[in-house]
Amino acid sequence: MTSSPAMPSPATSSHTVQRIVIPEQLDAVAVCGQRDGVLRTIEQCFAGVDVTGKGNIITVRGPQEAVNLAADLLHELLDLVREGTAVDVDVVRRSAQMLSASVPQRPSEVLTTHIISSRGRIIRPKTVGQKRYVDAIDANTITFGIGPAGTGKTYLAMAKAVQALQEHRVGRIILSRPAVEAGEKLGFLPGSLSEKIDPYLRPLFDALQEMVDPATIPRLMESGTIEVAPLAFLRGRSLNDSFIILDEAQNTTSEQMKMFLTRLGFGSTMVVTGDSTQIDLPGSVTSGLRIVQDVLTGVDDVEFCQLTSSDVVRHRLVSDIIDAYARWDTRGPATGPISHRQSRDFAKMGTL
Repeated sequence: MTSSPAMPSPATSSHTVQRIVIPEQLDAVAVCGQRDGVLRTIEQCFAGVDVTGKGNIITVRGPQEAVNLAADLLHELLDLVREGTAVDVDVVRRSAQMLSASVPQRPSEVLTTHIISSRGRIIRPKTVGQKRYVDAIDANTITFGIGPAGTGKTYLAMAKAVQALQEHRVGRIILSRPAVEAGEKLGFLPGSLSEKIDPYLRPLFDALQEMVDPATIPRLMESGTIEVAPLAFLRGRSLNDSFIILDEAQNTTSEQMKMFLTRLGFGSTMVVTGDSTQIDLPGSVTSGLRIVQDVLTGVDDVEFCQLTSSDVVRHRLVSDIIDAYARWDTRGPATGPISHRQSRDFAKMGTL
């Protein structure tokens, strides 16, 4: 992997040219993308840059700073392909963001972190924030993953739990969340206790089934190797030799959070995930997730990881929606509160 020295463009001395050679052992299509889709995405990421590929040589032209960043990005993509990571439009955009950040990060160090392999694909962090979160889980007994929807809080915690179980570092996985409805009352739920709590725990099951053969899950649950239970069921227990995940922790009370954290036993790891902007508790109840940050700040072997909209790995609109709501929460509705007459009119139309 080599690149030629920057050469001034005849058009203007502020423009430069760099050439990157794709090593013979790498597939040029894997680097450049189908119909040069990767190269076109690089052009979109850096204004004024022109990227062309011919054979195993990629030529980058444009403003010097942008060309340098684009060339760095191409070197990182070569490293990713060499490590077996598929390079697509999403990978290119995330890598460009990492290199352009105020504190640049190497995409090849973030995107090649291997947690577990599941059904022919490798589960790994996709952003700098996710990489810090995964590293924090490895380094601490209790880790809090706090951030908006779509940042991989629960998914990555589940992957780390399965990894720990596969490597025999723990003997069981315990998954829990508070049984709080998200903004609407579901009323009486028929069936057995297991059937009643299933809707609350379904997101944990969904993540688990993506990482463990679904056919083996009933056997693992029957043996106690995997346990999924509402938070209230943990009271009075001491959880040893376990990887314990508390999901949707923003819906715990202060008392519930204390109860959960004090279940920690010997040889165990805890991960607490939540989004402090989506609290479904009654207005008079303070979220235990908000309080615990003040209580445990500075306590050794406990780390709080703050994920942001830049760590969202769902549809790109999810990140935009989160940012839009954050701006709205800061300044309030642009039109101000609605009047009594407007409220009455909306009610007639069925919009309230």
